[in-house]
Amino acid sequence: MYALLLTALLCAAAWFFADVKLAIYFHRFRWASWMGIWDAITLAGQSELYLAGGLAAFLGFRRRNRRASLAGLFIFMTVAASGLAADLLKVIFGRARPMLLFDTGTFGLGWFSYVHEWTSFPSGHSTTALSLAVALSLLQPRYRLLFLTGGVLVAASRVVLCQHYLSDVLAGSMLGASTSMLLYQRLFSSKFDET
Repeated sequence: MYALLLTALLCAAAWFFADVKLAIYFHRFRWASWMGIWDAITLAGQSELYLAGGLAAFLGFRRRNRRASLAGLFIFMTVAASGLAADLLKVIFGRARPMLLFDTGTFGLGWFSYVHEWTSFPSGHSTTALSLAVALSLLQPRYRLLFLTGGVLVAASRVVLCQHYLSDVLAGSMLGASTSMLLYQRLFSSKFDET
């Protein structure tokens, strides 16, 4: 509950004080050569690879390695559940993406929109990146710093590339992280303890 309240406060602060300023700042560098690096980083936030990989691990290891099979199922469920929640929230809020700010000066909510330009909140890439990073951190705690750094970089890439506002990324990151922790605590921690 406290995490939800903190996220709401951070998103509100970003909405009023940072979203437009950061978008304008990074839009100046949109064609810089270093943007190619950010383009590559942002690809790691696409969920299809993790959904397919998690499902393949679950099915492929079911008879041979129960722990690896559970890990695959956990990753699949985490990325799928957080992604579906993010997609639902995107439609409900109908937030204008930064491209509309630059094209027409539009900044705000359109409520209940399916159009891509009005599905900015929360960031789906950030949701995927942080759900995966937290899930992997729970499975392999000694590499936690590496996983979380990767997740944060993917989330940051969405702001740098002017695909999302900071508040979109904060909300998506919290959604992904909390989904992983919730699923782990409610469904998987006892199963991993048994193996």
